[in-house]
Amino acid sequence: MRSPSDHHAYPTHWEADVVLRDGGTAQIRPITTDDAQRLVSFYERVSDESKYYRFFAPYPRLSDRDVHRFTHHDYVDRVGLAATVGDEFIATVRYDRIDARGMPAAAPADEAEVAFLVQDAHQGRGVASALLEHIAAVARERGIRRFAAEVLPANTKMIKVFTDAGYTQKRSFEDGVVRLEFDLEPTDRSLAVMRGREQRAEARSVQRLLAPGSVAVIGTSRTPGGVGRTVLRNLLDGGFTGRVHAVNHAFPDDMERLEPEGVPAHRSLRAIEEPVDLAVVAVPAERVPAVVAECGDHGVQGLVVLSAGYAESGREGRDRQRDLVRQARSHGMRVIGPNAFGVINTAEGVRLNASLSPQLPNPGRLGLFTQSGAIGIALLSGLHRRGAGLASLAGIAGISTFVSAGNRADVSGNDLLQYWYDDPRTDVVLMYLESIGNPRKFTRLARRTAAVKPVVVVKGARHTGSAPTGHAVPTTRIPDATVSDLLRRAGVIRVDTVTELADAGVLLASQPLPAGPRVAILGNSESLGLITYDACLTEGLRPLPPHDLTTAAAPEDFRRALAEALTDDASDAVVVTAIPWVGDGSARALATAVREAAQTSGPGPAKPVAVVHLEIQELAEALAGTGGEPAPGTRRIPAYPAAERAVRALAEAVRYARWRQEAAEPGRVPEYDDIDEAGAAADIQVLLAPAEGASAGTGEGASGGAGEGAGGETGDGAGDRTSVGAESGASGVSGTAGAGPGDDMSPGVELSAADTQRLLARYGVSVLPALPAPDPDTAVRAAERLGFPVALKPTAPHLRHRADLGGVRLELGGEPELRRAYAELTDYLGRPEELGLVVQRMAPRGVDTVVRAAIDPAAGAVLSFGLAGAPSELLGDTAHGLVPVTGRDAAELIRSIRTAPLLFGWRGSKPVDTAALEELLLRVSRLVDDHPEMVAVDLEPVVVAQHGLSVLGASARLAPPPPRTDLGPRHMPAY
Repeated sequence: MRSPSDHHAYPTHWEADVVLRDGGTAQIRPITTDDAQRLVSFYERVSDESKYYRFFAPYPRLSDRDVHRFTHHDYVDRVGLAATVGDEFIATVRYDRIDARGMPAAAPADEAEVAFLVQDAHQGRGVASALLEHIAAVARERGIRRFAAEVLPANTKMIKVFTDAGYTQKRSFEDGVVRLEFDLEPTDRSLAVMRGREQRAEARSVQRLLAPGSVAVIGTSRTPGGVGRTVLRNLLDGGFTGRVHAVNHAFPDDMERLEPEGVPAHRSLRAIEEPVDLAVVAVPAERVPAVVAECGDHGVQGLVVLSAGYAESGREGRDRQRDLVRQARSHGMRVIGPNAFGVINTAEGVRLNASLSPQLPNPGRLGLFTQSGAIGIALLSGLHRRGAGLASLAGIAGISTFVSAGNRADVSGNDLLQYWYDDPRTDVVLMYLESIGNPRKFTRLARRTAAVKPVVVVKGARHTGSAPTGHAVPTTRIPDATVSDLLRRAGVIRVDTVTELADAGVLLASQPLPAGPRVAILGNSESLGLITYDACLTEGLRPLPPHDLTTAAAPEDFRRALAEALTDDASDAVVVTAIPWVGDGSARALATAVREAAQTSGPGPAKPVAVVHLEIQELAEALAGTGGEPAPGTRRIPAYPAAERAVRALAEAVRYARWRQEAAEPGRVPEYDDIDEAGAAADIQVLLAPAEGASAGTGEGASGGAGEGAGGETGDGAGDRTSVGAESGASGVSGTAGAGPGDDMSPGVELSAADTQRLLARYGVSVLPALPAPDPDTAVRAAERLGFPVALKPTAPHLRHRADLGGVRLELGGEPELRRAYAELTDYLGRPEELGLVVQRMAPRGVDTVVRAAIDPAAGAVLSFGLAGAPSELLGDTAHGLVPVTGRDAAELIRSIRTAPLLFGWRGSKPVDTAALEELLLRVSRLVDDHPEMVAVDLEPVVVAQHGLSVLGASARLAPPPPRTDLGPRHMPAY
């Protein structure tokens, strides 16, 4: 259907699906010559007033010449985009390149006139704002730097579209027309506006799925049993407040109600005479396309597809899954699934259980997202056993909303983060993830959400190196340890098991955040108190000596001791331990005493309380509020059957609270006066020219990858980072722990040592010179030029940084020593031409470290730091942060590795210059952030001395950068 207009190929990468302000979807794509009739039909549905605003005069219909002009584009100087729903236009935008006089022009003219037209029925949905983002990205790709628009003063809606976009602009008024001019370079404000709109739109799209006014279950069987009938039963048993319809094409013609449920029965969705907001699809996969088409025609807002037989079943299923998403989005619908478990909303005004869960969980403050139905069942069941609360009162482990997304072909964890960010019913976000479709976006959204409420994540499929069957994700080779580090720095609480997920969730949902790591321990068992004390030390907490109340302690003794601990300024949290009484004793009385003490803790900040019990299940139930109706406002206390579990959850809360405190005052990216950004850009352009010529014609543009997004499939783009003379096997992110982000073989340039040093020097990073030594005489001359003492070392990839093989000779003070070392190395390791020997001046002694930066096509630019050699390569003791890093980030990177004490005077040694090391990290971060073509930089070793540091080795790689999916216009995953 897509045929090119005029003489330029159809730019497929400009196509994008977008979520609109009301939560519906639309597709944005270039207008082609095949769209003539669609354009005419669209124009006929636009009101006379809107036509007047567009053309400044009555314009009832388009002439043949108009239609030709508006459908024939060269995709360079004249571009038109349309927003479509189904097969119909709902809005259009176009730009025409103009010169300084406002006349049609070609490049290098960098200004264009832009104009919109939105169908009246779709005005107010944010269509024009989305189109402006995309047409601006297209214009930037084609070398246009500025838009001009002329608008009638009465057209306030369109003026607002331009003024609210956040671009730097200038306004003038002449001849009764408002003229707006604005630069297209993204600004902090325009990015903030775009992301704010993205959040509101995606949150609204999820809300439409979770709070429908009516639900149709398509595929409801006539007899009890089956997936569809089960979901229908669960909807009714949960007390759904909206209307429910049963749909099955096999129902008899005269069947009006499905019994014994008593709900309206229909042979097709078309037979329902009222709107349907949500359709639960439980039919065989081959019948789903017909169902989706029917839903689209009926105006259904969203689909929950329970049907299996999609990407999890192989290549044919993957194609079927892509078709499902395309078809649903073409009708403006979002999809949960396929192969989904369902959705739940416990809000009193909704009570939606459109899932296979046999009961609606009681309401609470936990938002739960899983990519696995089995894990979803286990979590719901486990939380219910933990104490889901009374039906009339939110419980300690109750749920606000639950989504189990299956193959998550459309709606993903990113969408739920957008929804939960400002959902007043959700205090804690729990997520079970098996893959992260867009790590860059997930990290951004998680950081923003974690600033206001905890986000706890457990990730499955950590060590397989591939996404689960059915999940379409961009290629990434970042090791799991690196992913974990990046998530932690974004404020995400990363746990290892589903049990830990629930443990942390119930504590965070029911307790205040601790002010620090000091923990008071009290209880009626000295042994259990000591176990808890040891667990605190293991988790990095600072426990106070346990307070043993003895086995004779009564509930009142617990109450007094806890009240005292809560008012003691020496502690930030309290762990209460309890074992069964030998004689008479009431668990409920103890629970009451603990709750009363926690409730009346006195002045000062509230402290979290956790209870560790051994074989006192009744105590856990009473503390959770499941055994009777506690007074309104009663504080619930989480209980754990093992000290390690309680302390681990508390430690996660302590670390998260510390992150929240630090995130409230973010660091900044410093400016350095000696950085030559323009000079580096010029160097890169020259050095990269051969690679860009080799990769020309790939169709990738600068529009931010409009065809890529969260969960979409993205090609690799970082390039192989191992350069000639560089360390073999280095990952660029995590030492040698697996392949790194730059290990694909995309076109790129391995920089020579001289080119690498020149680029680094542009950013104030100097590399200690090393001169080649192909023979002993040349080595002596090099040493005399550099000045003795010197080092002699090989640069061959298999020997580089391998001091353990005896391949490095240090502190060579004169010619005899140098010649002797040269003879030893060539006798022991091989011929000079095999070794690539170099002479380098000795640097001041210090601690050997390694600094790396690499671009992963999915996660973005990652800066890594560790100690050189065994700590980073063997033990994986490396810290990672997303570029750009701030001054605070750099300081934290250095201090967060386990071997950091070696930098700060371990065992009486002199502390090294960590300030200089922090500056080096910041300069490398700036280099990679300013120039994404720098897909890999490796500085090893960096010797940090007591005063200053020396970079002894450096390698770098240039390649065309992968598309930045987080900086382009809003778009959904592409299929």
